[in-house]
Amino acid sequence: MLWDIDHTLIETRGVGGDIFKRAFQEVTGKGLTRRADISGRTELDIMRESLAVNGMEPTNELVARLADALVDGYEARRDELGQVGRVLPGARETLAELADEETVLQTVLTGNLRSVARIKLEVFGLDGFLDLAAGAYGDDASDRAQLVSIAQERASDRFGSTFTNDQTLLVGDTPNDIRAGVAAGVRVLGVGTGKTPSADLLNAGASAVVDSLVGVSARVRRRPTGGTGWLA
Repeated sequence: MLWDIDHTLIETRGVGGDIFKRAFQEVTGKGLTRRADISGRTELDIMRESLAVNGMEPTNELVARLADALVDGYEARRDELGQVGRVLPGARETLAELADEETVLQTVLTGNLRSVARIKLEVFGLDGFLDLAAGAYGDDASDRAQLVSIAQERASDRFGSTFTNDQTLLVGDTPNDIRAGVAAGVRVLGVGTGKTPSADLLNAGASAVVDSLVGVSARVRRRPTGGTGWLA
């Protein structure tokens, strides 16, 4: 299973946005007057567009400095993130229950930078349920759909078993999450815990949609061919 993080498993409740603004100010010396749309996009893509719409050339060097500052910002504000943010309903229970299933491998597919994803999951105590080395992150590729095959390849390398599209379930809360899974040819579960109505997630191509992660683990079962299956 490939889990999105923000608005699927957790919410930073404004802390993440403020960290980005401060990192932008620190690196560029200018205030962030406009920020790129962040919904379901990779962090590298967001940083490049945010620099461009604020009148700066998004060079590789500047993007790299912004990425470093973003990671440092999350490290420095771990306690605040844990106090202000929250784990979404059902997320911890679902991850814990599926972690006990021998046939289920859980990792992440997220637009977050690898280090930022790790910090967020550690802060909320979710990292132990996920094999983060098998995941794919926003600093692996700008195109979110490419992250699916990256995660599959990493999981296959780690466990010596091929993870096919039929055995892969992506879980996310935005149309971009859904479209990435559809483009990659995997099944997608939409979760209505973000800002997108459930109907829009279905229209984007989700195999199924739930209002929250409460009770979701009971609907993931072993398939005859191995791997996991989403049973609506």
